[in-house]
Amino acid sequence: MRTSRIIQAVEAHAEGESGRVITGGMPLLRGASVFEKMQDMARRHDDIRLQMLREPRGNPGLCGNVIVPPCHPEADAGFIIFEQTEYPPMSGSNTICVVTVLLETGVFPMVEPVTELTLEAPAGLIRVRATCRDGKVTRVEFRNVPAFVMHLDAVVDVPGVGKVTVDVAWGGMFFVLAHAEQLGLSLAAENGGEIVRISEAIRHATAEQLPVVHPENPAITGPTITNLWADPVTADTHGRGAITISTGPFDPARPQDASGILDRSPCGTGTCAKMAVLHARGQLRVGEDYVNAGPLGTTFTGRIEAETTVGGYRAIVPSLSGQGWIYGLSNYTLDPSDPFPAGYTVGDMW
Repeated sequence: MRTSRIIQAVEAHAEGESGRVITGGMPLLRGASVFEKMQDMARRHDDIRLQMLREPRGNPGLCGNVIVPPCHPEADAGFIIFEQTEYPPMSGSNTICVVTVLLETGVFPMVEPVTELTLEAPAGLIRVRATCRDGKVTRVEFRNVPAFVMHLDAVVDVPGVGKVTVDVAWGGMFFVLAHAEQLGLSLAAENGGEIVRISEAIRHATAEQLPVVHPENPAITGPTITNLWADPVTADTHGRGAITISTGPFDPARPQDASGILDRSPCGTGTCAKMAVLHARGQLRVGEDYVNAGPLGTTFTGRIEAETTVGGYRAIVPSLSGQGWIYGLSNYTLDPSDPFPAGYTVGDMW
């Protein structure tokens, strides 16, 4: 066997959303913060993201993470998140996958019944409490970066759909949120194709008509992801969502060809953005939980821990909890004669 690269990874998922965690084989990433290391990976080593997420080594629903040395003195470890079209500054499901991998593989010592650690994500410091029993992480709870609303009840003109009332909020990524009822759209998992098509049209229109920039980091813009939400269908939840992750460029001339995929989990950053919107409307108070269901019926539990401000915007400090599971250990190689070193996409599923 010939190979020009060997990458070690642990395969995990958080409430259904796969988050591959790379633990070895990465080149040295440069930067004075994990955000700068993320930028360095995007600039010099984006081929690794493509190789890991595209076929034949990946699939449209897969996310990835790289464990890196932290830069902040309070952090125990750093991690970079990568998805099909971007490097998100933060991700709840990926945080849960990373914590589960760090503790269950012994990279960071597990302490039962609770292990506390601090991660440095590109978005900032993430304080973690992991409940552990018999060598297994049974729950990961973390305090996310502050979440805030930039547009509330704004109206965008979406080609092929019409006028849609949306919110734009930060929960670690910039989301455009819309209630599915106004679209006449069911959020049932089997309706995924139509959810993706409409979500991508809304995202593209909102990015053009209501572009946003993070008030403390101008390198972060959006919105880059869509969160359609609806009322709960079970008594033990407070709402449900369908988050569409883009898997390719959007062509407004051919919206029917939009490529994206539903987050299989309830989406951690999407739940935090939703809580910020609810708080801005006076519908969720400090200390209250918000149990959010995803397309598989799995849930994340969010809570508003405190109020704060970010760049002049009223914000909340959210926490989020859920569970992750490891389902495999992998070594990935790259034969120098492989005709697809950066993988490939095919229109039948991408």
